[in-house]
Amino acid sequence: MLTDRQRAALLDMPTEEASMLRHYTLADDDLEIIRARRRPHNRFGFALQLCALRYPGRVLAPGEVIPAAVTRFLAAQLGLRPDDLADYATREETRRDHLATLRNLYGYKMFTGRGARDLKTWLESEAETARSNEDLARRFAEKCRATQTILPGITVIERLCADALVAAERRIDTRIADRLNDELRGQLDALLTESADSSVTRFVWLRQFEVGRNSADMNRLLDRLEFLQGTALDQSILSDVPPHRIARLRRQGERYFAGDLRDISGDRRLAIVAVCALEWRSAIADAVVETHDRIVGKTWREAKRACDAQANDAKAALKDTLQGFSNLGSALLEAYEDQAPLIEAVQNAGGWSSLRGLVATAAQLTDTLAADPLAHVVHGYHRFRRYAPRMLRALDIQAAPVAEPLLSATAIVAGTETTADRPVTFLRRTSKWHRHLNNDDGYRLWDVAVLCHLRDAFRSGDIWLAHSRRYGDLKDALVPAEVARVTPKLAIPFEPDAWLEDRKSRLAAGLQRLARAARAGVIPGGSIEDGALKIDRLTAAVPEEADAMVLDLYSRLPEIRITDLLLEVDDELGFTEAFTHLRTGAPCKDRVGMLNVLLAEGLNLGLSKMAGATNTHDYFQLSRLSRWHVESEAMARALATVIEGQSALPMARFWGSGVTASSDGQFFPTTRQGEAMNLINAKYGHEPGLKAYTHVSDQFGPFATQTIPATVNEAPYILDGLLMTDAGRKVTEQYADTGGFTDHVFAVTALLGFQFIPRIRDLPSKRLYLFDPTSCPKELKGLIGGKIREPVISSNWPDILRSAATMVAGAMPPSQLLRKFAAYPRQHELAVALREIGRVERTLFIIDWLLDADMQRRAQIGLNKGEAHHALKNALRIGRQGEIRDRTTEGQHFRMAGLNLLAATIIYWNTKHLGKAVAGRRRSELDCSPDLLAHISPLGWAHILLTGEYRWSKR
Repeated sequence: MLTDRQRAALLDMPTEEASMLRHYTLADDDLEIIRARRRPHNRFGFALQLCALRYPGRVLAPGEVIPAAVTRFLAAQLGLRPDDLADYATREETRRDHLATLRNLYGYKMFTGRGARDLKTWLESEAETARSNEDLARRFAEKCRATQTILPGITVIERLCADALVAAERRIDTRIADRLNDELRGQLDALLTESADSSVTRFVWLRQFEVGRNSADMNRLLDRLEFLQGTALDQSILSDVPPHRIARLRRQGERYFAGDLRDISGDRRLAIVAVCALEWRSAIADAVVETHDRIVGKTWREAKRACDAQANDAKAALKDTLQGFSNLGSALLEAYEDQAPLIEAVQNAGGWSSLRGLVATAAQLTDTLAADPLAHVVHGYHRFRRYAPRMLRALDIQAAPVAEPLLSATAIVAGTETTADRPVTFLRRTSKWHRHLNNDDGYRLWDVAVLCHLRDAFRSGDIWLAHSRRYGDLKDALVPAEVARVTPKLAIPFEPDAWLEDRKSRLAAGLQRLARAARAGVIPGGSIEDGALKIDRLTAAVPEEADAMVLDLYSRLPEIRITDLLLEVDDELGFTEAFTHLRTGAPCKDRVGMLNVLLAEGLNLGLSKMAGATNTHDYFQLSRLSRWHVESEAMARALATVIEGQSALPMARFWGSGVTASSDGQFFPTTRQGEAMNLINAKYGHEPGLKAYTHVSDQFGPFATQTIPATVNEAPYILDGLLMTDAGRKVTEQYADTGGFTDHVFAVTALLGFQFIPRIRDLPSKRLYLFDPTSCPKELKGLIGGKIREPVISSNWPDILRSAATMVAGAMPPSQLLRKFAAYPRQHELAVALREIGRVERTLFIIDWLLDADMQRRAQIGLNKGEAHHALKNALRIGRQGEIRDRTTEGQHFRMAGLNLLAATIIYWNTKHLGKAVAGRRRSELDCSPDLLAHISPLGWAHILLTGEYRWSKR
């Protein structure tokens, strides 16, 4: 149930100074009792047994080797020498007598009798909420320490925890199954036997869904959604089932074959199928909304292309028309100057019929060049009609009061309401749609307008789905106000007046400092002249000796195969232990097989090619390991283990202390269907793809990575990496490039105590916002963009606190919340309030940035570290010509996560061996000053053999 490393963490005596100070510091009454022992070795042994009972809470084993750090720590308190312990317990009776005395004096009891029964009962109830085997074992040990119960042996602990976990699993299965009537049981069992088509069962057919790209994909999704809605399953069957248990049952259902599920006992089979049906119903509804979003995006792109094509086609006619008017104008002007008849001049220039043609052509060209995509978007009507009425009837759409007119319009499109009118109250008065709705295609264009506005309303949260994770009600997602007030991470006062007063004083002081610097001409790297800001390019500050040191240190690194590198790192850190079995929670015993799977993901080879290249496993063995051990949470745990290990290496301290980080997106080409799936970003040309958005610490550790579409703004994803990882929560300064900058990100990072430092490419064009623009110094008047709307901030302060606390709690990914805030022109008051806070924080940042050259340089160094990762990852993704060909979202995520984990293991190995190389340089009396070592990077790979056969040495 537990690995050797996990057993040691549970039962070994701690050797870190902080832990020993906490657990092994003896009180005055302890020392009095200890000194009652007659000989030094007995006093030492008695104190040692007392410490072991307190933490980790067990008795010392006969002949156990005590860590030297512990003996030194206790010897210093007792006034003894560490070697005084050597003579302790030469008589077994002495150790037993001391243990009995300690139990009588301090109240410790053995794990027997009623106390043991009570602990077993407690353990069984706790097992339902435990997230892993290790988690439950740790909770059990903590409970024993709290009740002063001496821990039993490790095999007893493992057996107790395993029994409790199995019992909890069976209780949950029975709880779900008992809530199903006979009809539902029959429907769920039928999913495993009925065929959806000639090749797969209905159960497998249901789970084969992904976000689509066209109306055919949409109808396939709706087939599944309507089928699941026909089962009459209710969410209430999952009440009081812990969320992680639901997620585990769903993941198991997604990995079982239908035949395997049929062989499982009744309650467990029904629980898995019922959970999958409910979870898939919500997930498919979300996929339907996302597919509609993509289809709307595709329609707008086609409309814009048609508009641009018309403009291009009109260029020749425009040139001829202008030439004709030029000739006519010249003739008229010449006749006017000569006082000749103008009618004759017109006749000589081509005649009145030619003039009529020019005027008609000019009018037509004016309409063509003035056209916008709305004139062509109606061509998407037939595409929408293939699925829209069915989609609107299938989705359980809810709406805020502001979106009620839109909801009524969707009922007309769905055909559930009939009316001769086509109300336009859902459109804003200034909307361009009004002008086009009076055209001949106005009837069809109205349907298209409704569906386009539906997309926008889902994005902003004005419209939502019941029981949806991605498109649920924003108000339900926010934590209650009382929870927000006790959230420790929030860096803001509970009342808005205190925050407003602080920001007003900081803005006033900052403006005065900037104005004085502008008058004196001492703004670092820039100036303000005639109200305009000018920025100079930041120069590099890398010592010339650093390049020579890099070459020397890397020449000292041993050449190594990637397989040996992975084995070495796993020997030291045990990161493969994170990949527990999805069904049992037991660690993977096939370590080399697991490393093969991770290497296949990281190198972008895929399992079939890895099976042909390795000397240990075939495809089916690798596939089984991947299916039952590899999941997102396991990838995240393994990465956290490697990052924590790398940050603890002495060499890493030359690069930073882990409190600053940068984030950046890296583009990866995908299969050739990107345009149809709305996956093309003009920044990367016409090649479809996706982005891996990675957070990198100042110690070069890539502690978080997310797979995002190439077309989306990177800014919302900054907080995901910071709030959803342990390494991210330690960060105090976060750097990002221009793509990571929005006012909402400025606001939320400040609310959560992060210093957000983006490198803004067009900084001179950015404006400052003040509470009182009239009080601005005259030197800065040209930089002012407007006034902060103070009342909006004050009135929305409670919801601002709730939004920030929701992100901290992890109830909703921060990126999802920020995308809703930024989605729709008619934004929520809360979104407007956050934008105003962001403007305040952005103004303070710009002032600090302009006056602090060190901040500019720190950001440059941090971003350079992040960008340097791209080269390493490009070198690693050698398979399939570097193209990510996985069709599923999960497969793409595993490929990116595997690449990030592989890069992290290489960085760990390089950091460790660069430390050894530095020690070698010092022995040779070569320069190894900290200033030079700060410029070394652990991102090299020339010494690592990445290609060829992947042969594993036996260990």
